[in-house]
Amino acid sequence: MTIKVLGYAAHSPTASLVPYRFERRDPRADDVTIAIIYCGVCHSDLHTTHNDWGNTQYPVVPGHEIIGRVTAVGAKVTRFKVGDTVGVGCLVDSCQDCEPCEHGLEQYCKGAVLTYSAIDPKDGRVTKGGYSQAVVVNEKFVLHIPNGLDLKGAAPLLCAGITTYSPLRHWGVKQGSNVAVTGLGGLGHMGLKLAKAMGAEVTLFTRSPGKEKDALRLGADTVVLSSKPDEMKAVAGTFDLIIDTVPYVHDLNPYIPTLKVDGTLVLVGYLGPLDNALNTAPLVLERKAVAGSLIGGLPETQEMLDFCGEHGITADVEVIRMDAINEAYVRMRKSDVKYRFVIDMASLKD
Repeated sequence: MTIKVLGYAAHSPTASLVPYRFERRDPRADDVTIAIIYCGVCHSDLHTTHNDWGNTQYPVVPGHEIIGRVTAVGAKVTRFKVGDTVGVGCLVDSCQDCEPCEHGLEQYCKGAVLTYSAIDPKDGRVTKGGYSQAVVVNEKFVLHIPNGLDLKGAAPLLCAGITTYSPLRHWGVKQGSNVAVTGLGGLGHMGLKLAKAMGAEVTLFTRSPGKEKDALRLGADTVVLSSKPDEMKAVAGTFDLIIDTVPYVHDLNPYIPTLKVDGTLVLVGYLGPLDNALNTAPLVLERKAVAGSLIGGLPETQEMLDFCGEHGITADVEVIRMDAINEAYVRMRKSDVKYRFVIDMASLKD
């Protein structure tokens, strides 16, 4: 039975998001139908809406930080039941056969299907995201939300949380590790919280004075102004890992000397070419590395949610009505949010 839903969509790169009625696909035997309660607002939503990456399918219904409750399950669904509180992140399908999929790394599958503005190869439909009343998703791409987590703050875990958790885990952060996070936004504030909960000594790199109080509250032990050469020199050779969450072009070279031998700087915030050439000398002479990381696979995302449940970690959020989304996009461009907008989908009404 086709599900008719109300959502918000943009119809062109310059258009505002407006109410939009559309149909979800007929649920399949392995599908879970979810009534959406909250949906986080990610920078990727803004970039996709305005076609900044050149591949948007219009009309676009953004949203890939989805929290909801199960309203129906297909005949072959085994992991969920009606009434469960669940999440859906950045992916809603993958090929299930390639090497990344076999290792629970669906985010690197060449056939991965994004939650919105992607073509579902099974039926040719364009996927539509969480700025809507309901969603239908294959059960393999639905996640259990631990009991006790604040659902508003849990929504951004589905993107901002896993994007920072995955490199922290992959590069082996543990008790006593020295970790730095570059940038204090939606991703950066999650990086501070997660690294601290893993037992690391945590530093925030920022170019903006006045962030120390908030950074310390979020889990940082130290704040370094990266615009001050003396402060950067003081932390030379300090870090096992730097998580760089800055979402725009910036020079990486000043951060490389702050890594230890065998240290790694991981980019999670910016996609695209860098203006400044990377000086390879410190990479070669001290076996340092610059790497990248993309969200996380489904097993790791569930692991992250369970970790957050155990440690009581959620995002710092500002809850908004659905009809405030265009104003929220304007504020996001100005970094005027601490630290993630979350839409209360109960505000989406006829």
